[in-house]
Amino acid sequence: MELLEDSLVPEEAHEIKAEARAFAAEHIEPNAQEYYQSGEYPWEILEAGQEAGLVAQDIPEEYGGRGLSLPEILAMTEEFYKADAGIALTLQLASFGCEMTYEYGNEEQKEKFLRPVAEGEQISGLAVSEPETGSDLAGIETTAEKDGDEYVLNGEKYWIGNGVEADWITVYARTGHDEDNRYGNHSIFIVPTDIDGYEPEHIPEKMGFRASKQAHITFDDARIPEENLVGHEGNGFMMLADFFNHGRVAVAGHGLGLAAAAIEEAWDFVHDREQFGRSISDFQAVQHDLADMLLGFESARSLVWRACEKVESGENPGYWAAMAKTKATETATGNAELGMQLHGGRSVLDERRIARVYRDVRIPVIYEGANAIQRNLIYRQA
Repeated sequence: MELLEDSLVPEEAHEIKAEARAFAAEHIEPNAQEYYQSGEYPWEILEAGQEAGLVAQDIPEEYGGRGLSLPEILAMTEEFYKADAGIALTLQLASFGCEMTYEYGNEEQKEKFLRPVAEGEQISGLAVSEPETGSDLAGIETTAEKDGDEYVLNGEKYWIGNGVEADWITVYARTGHDEDNRYGNHSIFIVPTDIDGYEPEHIPEKMGFRASKQAHITFDDARIPEENLVGHEGNGFMMLADFFNHGRVAVAGHGLGLAAAAIEEAWDFVHDREQFGRSISDFQAVQHDLADMLLGFESARSLVWRACEKVESGENPGYWAAMAKTKATETATGNAELGMQLHGGRSVLDERRIARVYRDVRIPVIYEGANAIQRNLIYRQA
């Protein structure tokens, strides 16, 4: 059964999809369980991805990347996440936040910060969420106050991918307090992680995505030069909103990969196991469960690829991105639940891929904006 076949994928993305599939088969799938059990950061796989030209390659060609389009990123994403979500997220987070620099930064910033990431010499990160604030972007409280020719950062960030490992991160911080312009009080900054006042620590063990590392970061009078401001003051919210439209299409790809993994694992299990003298797959109830998994997956995948086209062309992108992210991640959750049920008692064993998928699917429904927030966006923009 070929769930992630090419018919929905634009021809421009076929080559990168094939590269991603081959890489996943060689580097991700064979190591997924080991890294899930250990919870270690998969440096060797990241380096292999950089050498293969499959990491940070959304960065434009003039700054060392391949300039991958949104369809190419989505095609690569669904292949990686079918192989393993934790390792896949590590590969994607290696350039997290770079998009805002190549979309809104000046030439000096692009050359200084993007090229090392594209060439595999550095990795980046993005710091938005805080211990008490997640989806409410206008409520973020970390501050960046101007002091001469510097900005001084104070506050905390939470759930920050590569917060410990990154060479620099893109930080979303408050620069204004205008109550009448709630969406114009924040800005975007490039923050090197080796400055004084930048204190990161790994968040303790997670139930899923264990090969990907997130951090709690404290800024204590952390100073950066004013030239590290991306764009201009007060435009951070709008920059992030555009960034998340593209990011949510990618997260929809996370859901598709996980949903496909759940189907594969359940399909193989029920066709290989017998009960009451019959193959489990002969029971009509089992067949109906598998049919429901396929129905959900194919519906989600059609929506996601349509949304990808809409977002790339700028046709009501917030609406389509929210639809895709919600449908795909919830389909993955439903498929994992059914897959666990079909595995019976064996589903709870750590060595089972379905158990790993079941834990992983709980996370994409939350990040890049919880799905309850996505429903708000869908309604408002419909």
